[in-house]
Amino acid sequence: MSLRMRLQPEAIGSGMTSQRVRDRLVDRLRGGAAGGEAISDERVLNAIRTVPRHLFVDEALATRAYEDTALPIGHGQTISQPWVVARMTEVLMQASPQKVLEIGTGSGYQAAILAALGLEVHTVERIGELLRTARKRFRQLGMNIRSKHDDGRIGWPENGPFDAIIVTAAAPALVDALGEQLAPEGVLVAPVGGATSQSLLVLHKAADGTLSQRMLGPVVFVPLLSGMVD
Repeated sequence: MSLRMRLQPEAIGSGMTSQRVRDRLVDRLRGGAAGGEAISDERVLNAIRTVPRHLFVDEALATRAYEDTALPIGHGQTISQPWVVARMTEVLMQASPQKVLEIGTGSGYQAAILAALGLEVHTVERIGELLRTARKRFRQLGMNIRSKHDDGRIGWPENGPFDAIIVTAAAPALVDALGEQLAPEGVLVAPVGGATSQSLLVLHKAADGTLSQRMLGPVVFVPLLSGMVD
């Protein structure tokens, strides 16, 4: 059964949340939205087209859900710009992962995109209220996403190793614990840097455990904080 077949009318949307508006967003991503690199993985574009982003923001912001921009979700957090979500996901998919760890559930949108691609998704969020809301959205969409309220900097070692890890908040440098939970031949994508300058890091772990990395370009994310908030 496709994800689209599971959606209720409010998820299918209308007007500024309609399928036509989603299709226009996908066209912009395919063409290189906001001057960024074009998204070419049709699997990722299909997930963006299918997953109802308007369900992952406050109702007052629903009409802006398919703009290619980050939007506030409370607690000083944001739902990432669709191009950034698509680009990070596209990089992960190049590794043909099956089991993925996300650090920073936030609204739940990135995790939903990964689940729509048929991946086994594990996601960790430090802010309890955000996680509870995200879990309701996952259930509404019929998605079996494993989630945990914990300090994301610790990862989820008991469920590792993971074929891919995606981090949706920026740390000054790669968190060692996360690199250790990456499986051989796996890939990790994370923003690194401070408040004024961040870059998207792609870390590859070879079969022998050797690490190599490259930078994809500038990004802007909220900081990766330690501890937990109920």
